[in-house]
Amino acid sequence: MSLIKDGCFVEDPWRHLADDAATGFDFCISVSLKRWQAERARLLDSGAALGVRLPNDVAPDALAPDLARLALIVLAFPKFTDGRAYSQARLLRGRLGYAGELRASGEVLRDQLLFMQRCGFDAFAVPERAQGENWLAAFRDFDVFYQPAEDHRPWLMRLRRAAS
Repeated sequence: MSLIKDGCFVEDPWRHLADDAATGFDFCISVSLKRWQAERARLLDSGAALGVRLPNDVAPDALAPDLARLALIVLAFPKFTDGRAYSQARLLRGRLGYAGELRASGEVLRDQLLFMQRCGFDAFAVPERAQGENWLAAFRDFDVFYQPAEDHRPWLMRLRRAAS
C-alpha cells in the first residue's frame, strides 16, 4: 500500500498491529478498536503515538473520551460502495472536533479521493499502482462545490452571494 498525505506520497510511519502482536517500543502504533478497549491503559502508558482502527459499523462516539490522545484514526471502506466511513469522518471532524490524522483505508478509489478529503480525511491508504496513475490529480478534479463540507472550501451558494 502507498500512503497519500498532504498532497503527496509519503512513507507510512505507523506500524499497524494485529490483535495478537507484541507492542514493542515503536513510536507510532495503531491497534484495532477491540484491542484499544482491552488494553487502553497499558497502551497510553507506552509513550507511543497511538492510533485506532475504527470499524465502519461502530459510531465514532466510542472514541470520544480519548480523541485528544489519539494521533491517528483509520476508517475502513470494506467495499467502495459502502459509504459509512464518510459519515464517521464528518462526525469525527465536525461534531467531535477530532484534529488528528484521519486515514481512509480499504477499497479507496481515485474517483473518491476528493470527496473523502471534503469529508475530513487527510490521509489515504491507496494501492501501489496509484503513484504511476497520478492519483494526486484527483484532488484538483473539481474546484466548485454545491454543498459545504469539512474542508471549508467555498461552495456555490456562498460564491454567488459574494458575487452579488
